[in-house]
Parts: sequence; C-alpha cells; structure tokens
Amino acid sequence: MAILAFNRWKTDGIKVDDPGLQDYISLQPKIVPKTGARYVGSRFHKSRVFIVERLINKVMIPGHKSKKHFKTSSHLTGKSHRAFDIVVQALRLIEQKTRENPIKVFVKALENSSQREEIITIEYGGARYPKAVECAPQRRIDLALRHMTQGSYQKSFNSKKAIEECLADEIINAYGMSQASSAIAKKFEVERQADASR
Repeated sequence: MAILAFNRWKTDGIKVDDPGLQDYISLQPKIVPKTGARYVGSRFHKSRVFIVERLINKVMIPGHKSKKHFKTSSHLTGKSHRAFDIVVQALRLIEQKTRENPIKVFVKALENSSQREEIITIEYGGARYPKAVECAPQRRIDLALRHMTQGSYQKSFNSKKAIEECLADEIINAYGMSQASSAIAKKFEVERQADASR
C-alpha cells in the first residue's frame, strides 16, 4: 500500500520540470513529516528531506527581513505543531480553490518562484560594483521558500486574513506566475537587477 503525504495526498506522478531542481526537490511522502533536525550535521541532507517538511520548517522560523523580525516571526517562534497545522490547512484551501493535488501545485509554484540569478557586490579599486552570478539549485529553493513564507506573514500581519489563507493564496499566485505573489515579484526584481548589472 502506497504512503500518502499527511495520509491524504498522493505524490507519485508529480514531476519536477526544471532539470536543475530535480535532485533537490524530494517527493518521498511522509504521514507526519518531522525529521526534527536529526540530520542537521550532515551537509546538504536537507535536499533529501520531503519538500513539504521544508516548507513547515520555514513557516516555523521564517527569519528576518532586513534585520527586522517584528512582522515575520513575532507570533511563531519555533512551535512545530502550529506550523504543521498552518501548512496542512493551507494545502486543504489550495485543494478547495484549484481542485488539484495541492502538493503538485506547491511544487510547480516552487519551480516558478525560484530565481536563477542573484546579485553580489565586488570591490575593485576602492569602488563597489554589483555583479550577477548564477544561483545554486539548493539556494534557489531556500530563497523561494523564504520569500513565500515571509510574503505570507507580511500580508497576514495586521489584517483580517489568517496566515493559512495568505499562504494558500501565495502558493496559488506563484503557481499561476502572478505578480501578486511576493516570491514571483521578488524573483522578477532580482533577475531584472542582474540583467542590468552585466
């Protein structure tokens, strides 16, 4: 008998179209995806962790935005069960709104919102210049997950919309390549800057 993700959704048949990300998005389903930092000392092991678990971890600790924590993670400081509930509820909302497998929608949204380039600053003769560099595949996924969760928290902060609804909307917008998604908007902005600094 096949294992279903959260004992509800199938993952077989979901394909990652981006060849650069195929080895870095794990679709090995788990009923309760919680590794609990078991492999924290093993380098690059997170690429073998079920991709929805990585979303749960990012929802749990979304990190800061320009050294400001107050809008991103003030109300969610490492409570894994709360993060688990948020993600499951968001997946259910995606299923209701799109009538598709929500894990397939999430994987496609992740592919769409993962940037291919980023900007670094190089110093040459006392002056600083921006330089476009290619983004490593694992970092592409890390950044896409971060922008999705931080964008959701920004939209739910001080508004009547719950974080579950904001996260579901963010994933659906990224799935449709809509600029309403924070992750897609950030990707376009960074790639436009990278083009300008060639």
